[in-house]
Parts: sequence; C-alpha cells; structure tokens
Amino acid sequence: MADVGTYLFLPGTTEEAFEFYKAAFGTEYAGNGLMRYTDAPENAGMPDDQAHLVMHVGLPILDDHMLMGTDSLDVNAGNSVQIMLMPDTKGEADTLFAKLSEGGSDLQPMDDMFWGDYWGSFTDRYGVGWQIDVAGTPPA
Repeated sequence: MADVGTYLFLPGTTEEAFEFYKAAFGTEYAGNGLMRYTDAPENAGMPDDQAHLVMHVGLPILDDHMLMGTDSLDVNAGNSVQIMLMPDTKGEADTLFAKLSEGGSDLQPMDDMFWGDYWGSFTDRYGVGWQIDVAGTPPA
C-alpha cells in the first residue's frame, strides 16, 4: 500500500533522537533497526571516523506514519526535513519523480539500490526535498 513519511536529517544525533522518539511513542524500529554507514558498500562514501553514524532508521509513529532519519554532515536550516513518498510500483515512482522533479535540482535518479529498494531523491523547484522509495524491489 502506498504511503507517505517524514525524513529527518540530523547532524550526528540520529541514534540519540530516535531512541528518544522510540521511548515517547512506545514503538520499535521498522525493518532491521538502525542501519549504519558501515553496513553499506565502502561505507557509502562516509569517512572511516564517521562510518558508525546512522545511514537509515525508520520508526512507525501515530496512525502508521513512518518517521525516518539519517546522520548527515551537511545539515543546515532548510534541508533537515524531506517528504518521503512510498508508492507501490516502479511505474508510479517514475511518474512521481518525473513530475515533481521538473525544474528541480540535486537529482539522484530512480535506481535499484544495494539495500533492495528502488529509490531516488531531489529538491523541487520550490526548495522542498523529496525522496521516493519502492520497498523490496529486486535489483535489476
């Protein structure tokens, strides 16, 4: 089922913040819990001294809303929250990406990812950050 979530970009405090949110909402992490940069091939480009940081975490909160987060080294006002769209199919994802990213920037085209999803991201023409993810799609 298609869904929408909120994605937080935090400056090295994701684990601490999500432990706080987990206690506040009384829920458990989704999927495999905290995914660290060390879990990614070549630490996903993160310097070795920071590879222990959180690459991704998801936490279901109220009414099945998914709160997600990552540690980001370039967080500043205006880029710390993104909208995460989770359509059901690659076709829906491609259509949304094409329409919403028109005139935008910072494009990471839709592609099969090492973690098994079909994912892309961009900043739209109004400066709003978006991610689109189709979960569990097998790599091509």
